[in-house]
Amino acid sequence: MYRMTVVYEHPAEPKRFLQHYRDVHAPLVAKLPNLLAFEWGVYEFPDGSMPDHFLIAVLDWETKEDALAALATPAGREANADVANFASPGTVHIGFTEVEKVV
Repeated sequence: MYRMTVVYEHPAEPKRFLQHYRDVHAPLVAKLPNLLAFEWGVYEFPDGSMPDHFLIAVLDWETKEDALAALATPAGREANADVANFASPGTVHIGFTEVEKVV
């Protein structure tokens, strides 16, 4: 499996960020071709202290080729362009991993 992890830093307006992410961005991401899974959540610590990050999203495809092809589609370009509507430049970090499942 090939995974894209997106980490967002704390935004200036958390409520506005979440509303846009939930109502606009997540539905755009869900349209990416060959997506096996798309999960996201607000990062938190059980003790209530503020974590380093605000939101983390994880997207899975069967292969690296599937992921890269999906991101190059009109749906991928639209989702990527939408990030500027809710996140400030330099506050989004994206990484990719070849996942080895253990359990």
